[in-house]
Amino acid sequence: MTAGIKPLTKRKAWKALEAHYKKARDLHLRDLFKVDTKRGERMTAEAVGIYLDYSKNRITEETLKLLLQLAEESGLGSRIDAMFSGEKINITEKRAVLHVALRAPRGASIIVDGENVVPQVHAVLDKMADFSNRIRSGAWRGHTGKSIRNIVNIGIGGSDLGPVMAYEALRHYSER
Repeated sequence: MTAGIKPLTKRKAWKALEAHYKKARDLHLRDLFKVDTKRGERMTAEAVGIYLDYSKNRITEETLKLLLQLAEESGLGSRIDAMFSGEKINITEKRAVLHVALRAPRGASIIVDGENVVPQVHAVLDKMADFSNRIRSGAWRGHTGKSIRNIVNIGIGGSDLGPVMAYEALRHYSER
């Protein structure tokens, strides 16, 4: 936490959410649907092929209002803009977070330190795709000269979440 950034838990909306939780924690979904027969329609959103249904969560209109208030108090909109524009928002490492560059189309521009990083990102993505295709086609062979049939993904550090996530995300695309 840097000086000048107020923690979420110290914000007015957070305090209001805590008070709201004490009132809402015993709500039952059955009762929420009984009181509001349009809940299933009203508490959904759809955009760019993504459908969100939050009607089946123990939230109310007041919950949503308070969450949006917390986002506003926290400057979430400007922080998102900063991320997409390549500002150095990773305060511990003093660098830009480039998650958005990984998903940016080839023609996009994300400027970091005066340089568009999107072409560099796509060059690495192209290398990854080429490597994957060569493994799958059998063109890339192991030290025995045989095609590689199995991949072992070894993570570094203390968490196996990254390798597990990669495995779970990609296992359905296996050709076996």
